Formats: sequence, C-alpha cells, structure tokens
Amino acid sequence: MSTDDHFMRLALAQAHAARAAGEVPVGAVLVRRHPDGTATVLAAAHNNPVGSHDPTAHAEVRVLREAARHQGNYRLEGCELYVTLEPCAMCAQAAFHARLDKVVFGAPEPRTGAAGSVINLFAVPALNHRTQVQGGVLAHDCAEVMQSFFQDRRAAARELGSPLRDDALRTPEERFSNLPGYPWQPRYVNDLPALAGLRMHYLDEGPTHAPRTWLCLHGNPAWSYLYRKMIPIWLAQGDRVLAPDLIGFGRSDKPKKAHAHTFSWHRQVLLEWVERLDLRNVVLVVQDWGGLLGLTLPMAAPHRYAGLLVMNTMLATGEQPLSPGFLAWRAMCRDKPDYSVGRLLARSVPSLSTAECAAYDAPFPDRGHRAALRAFPDLVPETRNEDGASISREARDFWQNAWQGRSLMVIGQQDPVLGEPVMQALRRTIRGCPEPRLLPDAGHFVQEAGEGIARQAIAVFAR
Repeated sequence: MSTDDHFMRLALAQAHAARAAGEVPVGAVLVRRHPDGTATVLAAAHNNPVGSHDPTAHAEVRVLREAARHQGNYRLEGCELYVTLEPCAMCAQAAFHARLDKVVFGAPEPRTGAAGSVINLFAVPALNHRTQVQGGVLAHDCAEVMQSFFQDRRAAARELGSPLRDDALRTPEERFSNLPGYPWQPRYVNDLPALAGLRMHYLDEGPTHAPRTWLCLHGNPAWSYLYRKMIPIWLAQGDRVLAPDLIGFGRSDKPKKAHAHTFSWHRQVLLEWVERLDLRNVVLVVQDWGGLLGLTLPMAAPHRYAGLLVMNTMLATGEQPLSPGFLAWRAMCRDKPDYSVGRLLARSVPSLSTAECAAYDAPFPDRGHRAALRAFPDLVPETRNEDGASISREARDFWQNAWQGRSLMVIGQQDPVLGEPVMQALRRTIRGCPEPRLLPDAGHFVQEAGEGIARQAIAVFAR
C-alpha cells in the first residue's frame, strides 16, 4: 500500500466516524513529512458542523486548527492534508493560509469542489503560495461512503413521507428493535408503479459497484431475517447483498385483505424493483416462495444474472399434483390461521433461541397483519390455467435451454414439503446444475444453516 493510500484510509476512518455521528461523512488527516521520507500524523478529524453548531467545522479546517495548536504556529510548511472529498473554497483558502505543501483528496465534489470541479483555486497564478494538489486517491471508497450516507438519508425521508394506504397496515417499528443478528439499516421504496403507494422494505448492504450482488428472496411465512447468517459472510468478501421483504411480510406494508395478493402482482413488484436498482452480476438466492417467484425473474433480463443458489423450492407450473406434504401445510394454514411463525420455525430448527423465534413473529403482531400468511398457500397453482402457472412454464424452458450462469443447489433433506424428490426434479430442469449439496439434518428453512452454504457459494461463484 502506498503512503497516500495509507493516509487516505486514516481519513476514511474519520469519515465513517462522521457518518456514525450523523454528520456528512468527510474525514481528514494532516501529516508532516520528514527529510528521511517518513511522516507523522499531526491531527485527524471529521466533519462536525451539526454537532458543534459551527458552519466552518469542516474536516479540513478542524485538522488545520488542531495541527496549528500542536505546532504552536498557524504556518504549517512541510505538511500535507489528506481529505476524502475535494475541498470547498473555504477549505482550499484555509490550506493556502496554512502554507501547506500538498493537498490530497479522494472523491471529486462536482457541486462545490474548489480543486478543479467547479473552480481550481490551487491554480490561480495571482496567489502568492503554491500548494500541490492531487485527486483521485481511493476515489471509489471515498465516494461510496458519501453515496451510501445520502442514500440512507433519502430512504429515511421517503419513510417519513410515505403515508400508509387505508387498505394496508404497517408493523410498528419498535417490534424490530434489537433483533439478534440483524443490525442492518432499513431501506424503503413506495413509488414503483406496481406498488401503488405501498411501502416495500429491503436491505441493501455492501458497495454499490461490488463484483457480485447476492439477491436473497425469502418465502412464506419468513422475511429477510431468514438470511441473517448468510449476509455477513458475503459482505466480508466485499460483495453487495440485497434482501427485500415481500409485500405483506417483514417491514413491508401489509394489505388487509388476502385477495390483494396474486402471483403476477408480486412478480411484477420484484421485476420493477430490480430494474429500479439496475442490479448487475446478480447471484439469485431463493427458497420457498422466493423460488416460486424468483425463478421467473431472470428470463425477463438475463444480462443481470450470473448465478443461482437454489434451496428447497419449486417451479409452480400447474402440471403436477401438489404433494401431500404441501396439501397438509395448506390445510393447517386454513385451520389454524393464527399459528405462531416463531414456533413453526422452532419445530424445523430446534436450535433457534427464544429471541430469534420472537424475531420471526415480529412482523405479525395480530391477525390484521397476517393476510399474506393466509393468502400465499392458496396462490400456488394447481392447474395449468391458474395465475403463475404459465409464466412458471416459460421459466422452466428458460432454465432448461437458455440459462448461461453457474448454479448451486442445496437441499435440506428433512423438509416434508419441498425436500429432495422435488428438488432433484427441479435440478433436471436447470441447465448445467451440478449434483446438489445435501444437508441431512436441515429442514425447510435451509438458511438457518447458512454460514457453510454462503462460504460454499463464494467458492462456486468466484470461479
């Protein structure tokens, strides 16, 4: 790592501290160069105008102040400033007054940058001091922290400005506080045409331009919490991970009536959402209804998808009788519509803690929030003419004949509904799908054994 990269990473650490404090994430460090080529950090700081009620408390100004106090002199010859964002005019002039030798910045600032983007104060010949300027050091990382900060701000603003439709409910936010293993920032969208004002929640973690994007789709009656053990593994690789909550589940809005839910409508919401985010290099990760819906997405935009991780699901073509296990599940949902989601998960995954079971129950505080749980078992097509069957047959043909990506299949063998026989039949329809990984002790909710699966997926899709 070059010395420029090293000091810029120190500045980036300050930028992350600013973000944590609710400030615009800009960080800076000031270093003194010694004749032997070594350097000493004199000061490090981040933006603090909000916290200090001081419009001049930019990261650059703060490090100049601290270093001047440390040196006992406002003249800082022989010093270099590293800052994650191109300085504004105020900070550029402060650098001149301090007689800095050099200013190194990361990302350009096209609206207020005074080192070349809007104006280049460092190149004005009438000024009586020459400060070298260098831009673009770790520019992507520096831009990423700014972009993610403002994305979060926009998401929060959308949430505050997202009125609840009269025909829907919204789970109180406090039910999602301190969920074990689920620390991520919620994001929302409500302006997709298919949503018609309903608010859909999703996770979006990791760099926007990561080499891989894992798109994780849950089923019924789970929500994005199901992927909490897999997400950190992929983030540690520098990848991007997205996990939406289907409408009716998780943090997403919940229509009051079961008839609001249809196969085609949920599919359209997902298609519009993928287009809105312009997802690329996607590894599609599916299970249960995440597969019934998700396996129909890639044929609409094959260029977006590079891989498939498929677990305990099916294509609902309406050509085969539904299994006795599924019919029993459907009957249970009709007979006991108020079943506890947490207890259901615990029967499949006995290792779940009480707090984890409560997290699965969190989206559904009462019967009014459970319309999707009642609706989804009846949405699985039984005949060729039902909603979703035709598009699923088209998807089967796509996977059989046109799929170009890599695939990994993982089967929880204790699943009484979508276990090994169903999955082996699905494997034969996926072009190039190798023999599956079998998990003899896992049931339907395979993601609860997710760490090992996520690591194997990295090995498969990194090749």
